[in-house]
Amino acid sequence: MAESLLLTTARITTFDGDRLLTGATGFFFQRDERLFLVTSRHVVIDVPSRHFPNRIEVEVHTDAVNLTRAATISLWLYREGKSLWRQGSDHGGEIDVAAIDMPPAALPSGASLCCFRPEHLQRSLDEVEVGTALLVVGFPLGFHDAMHHLPVVRHAVISSAFGVRFQGQGFFLTDARTHRGTSGAPVVMRDLNGDPKLPWKLLGVHSSRMDMGSRDLKLDESLGLNCAWYADILLTLTAQGVAL
Repeated sequence: MAESLLLTTARITTFDGDRLLTGATGFFFQRDERLFLVTSRHVVIDVPSRHFPNRIEVEVHTDAVNLTRAATISLWLYREGKSLWRQGSDHGGEIDVAAIDMPPAALPSGASLCCFRPEHLQRSLDEVEVGTALLVVGFPLGFHDAMHHLPVVRHAVISSAFGVRFQGQGFFLTDARTHRGTSGAPVVMRDLNGDPKLPWKLLGVHSSRMDMGSRDLKLDESLGLNCAWYADILLTLTAQGVAL
């Protein structure tokens, strides 16, 4: 059996009808009896790059022991012209996180997955120090264990003051080697005193690399920094009665 952390995360493929668009990462978040797929908002819509998928496909394990068994489910992103994902904003602007309701009927028979829950969120921001070791769980460039349908992890550290919104926006910085396809990945910190079945704190949702527009592409290497949106936005996005 794989570690529970690896079963929280699923590969996402975006489509416009039957036309393949991009690959990305998502993870499962459960609140009460409701299940959500969480990813970056720019995975489901991104106006600057003219990325407008109308459905996604998600891989889900169907056997907790034999991980070669999996099914692909298709989720529409619109119904009658209305978007079906939940997104949010605050005084710093739009937040690059989206939560998609996953109705029980959409799951394959025998679906086997692990879910983050509200208790996995970090409530006290001043308890997490700069330099804290993290993991980013995802599908960089689509790379993964294709036989067992499992993601890979990259090491990261917190690179900005965790309790201070970087540049006034709702994210913090991580130092990690990341690639396209990692968008929507959970950013987690080990929590040995928490849930023994899933001993990780969900700190953020990986969004994109952070770089300087003034960087000389020939002389200067990339900063290697990334934006991770604070995961506590999920308490707002998954609340009962949130308008879509």
